[in-house]
Amino acid sequence: MADKDDIWVVYDGECPFCSAYVRMVRLRKLSNVHLLDAREAHPVVEELKAKGFDLDEGMALKIGDAIYHGDECVHRLALLSGPSGLFNRFNFWVFRNEKRAKALYPALRAGRNLALRLLGKRRINDAEPSPGKA
Repeated sequence: MADKDDIWVVYDGECPFCSAYVRMVRLRKLSNVHLLDAREAHPVVEELKAKGFDLDEGMALKIGDAIYHGDECVHRLALLSGPSGLFNRFNFWVFRNEKRAKALYPALRAGRNLALRLLGKRRINDAEPSPGKA
């Protein structure tokens, strides 16, 4: 059962950019972080969908009862990861500013959509969920 203090990062596991991003952002120093592929059948994924979050439109971050989606998600992840390591320093510098995150996120989403198309992958909403770790 999930703990109230758990942090869930929900991303598209079929997207090479999304997968690389969650691997590189240094959240692992926090023991309660869980990386979750949005294509898996999982209660957190189902909760996000039930609350109207479109996981094709952005990553999601769930901390307790709070949910951050898209640009808000990368902004919060930047704040959680801090400026340790080259990638995290860059990520922190770019996304710590809410306006900058909001301005840049559509380009990140477009890159994800293009990568999926070029790789012949289906969007999350068009794919069948894979068996998860529910």
